[in-house]
Amino acid sequence: MTPLYTAVATATGDGRDGKVRSSDGLLETAVATPTELGGAGGATNPEQLFAAGYAACFHSALRLVARRAKADVDGSEVTAHVGLGRDGAGFGLSVTLEIALPGVPADAARQLVDTAHQVCPYSNATRGNIDVQLVLR
Repeated sequence: MTPLYTAVATATGDGRDGKVRSSDGLLETAVATPTELGGAGGATNPEQLFAAGYAACFHSALRLVARRAKADVDGSEVTAHVGLGRDGAGFGLSVTLEIALPGVPADAARQLVDTAHQVCPYSNATRGNIDVQLVLR
């Protein structure tokens, strides 16, 4: 694959309790271990950043396939839930994507979601690696 775009970000500090910054400076924020994992909280964390990226990317893929199908996706939204848990000796992720397509009948909505899941780069990157659930609401 020849990249069309490459994002670059650097983490500094103490891993989950440090800072992240993109090479263009548009993203620069503290990161902190969530209180649920015994940290201080008070800042974003890698799972939230991954959830935001996956939600935005999947929504873009969904709107692309909907345009191709001439489907009305006004009011559509995607909410990503990213879970972090023990996985053998290490840790793993799980994802649930909640998709709202209020103007699309259920059967057509399911087809659009399934097609978007084949198009989305995040879905392609995670396929076979982590559990991803697609939930229409």
